[in-house]
Amino acid sequence: MTMRSLLSDHSHYVESFHLFLENSTEHHCMLEFIEKKLLGILSSIGNGKSAINVLSVGGGAALSLSLSSLALSPPRPLLPLICVLGEIDLQILTKLQAKYPGVVIHNDVVEPSAEQIIAYKERVANTSNLENITFTWHKETSLEYESRMKASKEMRKWNFIHMIQMLYYVQDIPATIRFFHSLLEPGAKLLIILVSGTSGWARLWKKFGPRLPLNDLCMYVTSAHIEEILDGAGQRYQSYELPSDMDITDCFIDGNKNGELLLDFLTETCNFSKTAPLDLKNEIVEDLKKLEYSEKRGDKYFFNNNLSAIVIES
Repeated sequence: MTMRSLLSDHSHYVESFHLFLENSTEHHCMLEFIEKKLLGILSSIGNGKSAINVLSVGGGAALSLSLSSLALSPPRPLLPLICVLGEIDLQILTKLQAKYPGVVIHNDVVEPSAEQIIAYKERVANTSNLENITFTWHKETSLEYESRMKASKEMRKWNFIHMIQMLYYVQDIPATIRFFHSLLEPGAKLLIILVSGTSGWARLWKKFGPRLPLNDLCMYVTSAHIEEILDGAGQRYQSYELPSDMDITDCFIDGNKNGELLLDFLTETCNFSKTAPLDLKNEIVEDLKKLEYSEKRGDKYFFNNNLSAIVIES
């Protein structure tokens, strides 16, 4: 048997993904950032305004794992996702609503998956206390949105733009950041959240990526890459580390089903334990125990799943 991408087996991906959700703190760390940090960061974007314009690129919900078209919104390689449809968006919006009571908030969402948009709309319909918040959905990729804006010469300006877990799917990341940064009003902010350059994921890609099944739908980009781009462009920004981990103890128990599923998710390889060359499997399993990747607490191993939030000034 030869190694093949986890994306080639949708149901297997979903199973391994849900196990990741159970074992990681990624969703919690994002919500904690929104709760404790984001309001302070956005403390002045609505001052003196009767309306606040928010643009969500990618829906802020990461990706639905039941997407009908992986070609439009593929799961990112070797990366954990959150799959709580629209929840991150709504957390952000309700915080802004509380900060600026009575101010109208216009929230536009750019999302290529029709299924994701339907689920997002259902979540909005079932959420109370969204007074003064309007929603507009655009079924398109960020590049399609950019092309449409440039063609129409609308170039609407925004008070806050967020791009959460979506830059993995962009071919020209510097150009994408430049375009959305150009849409900021004076005093506005652009928020990017993605995997940290100091995480176990970053080390895993760098060392083992060339030996794992290739997937050209996504890019192995981390916060370190984004900061290099911003430094080169002379843009002002602040970075915030979002500590997160994933319990991977089962990966070290031979024949453990959950451990094998987690290894599949970590390596983005379908049935990794059964199809990977023995030397590769042994090397990855041994490396995952090392401090560069994981922390041992008692008899458990916790993989470094840290994210970074980068806030760019207008």
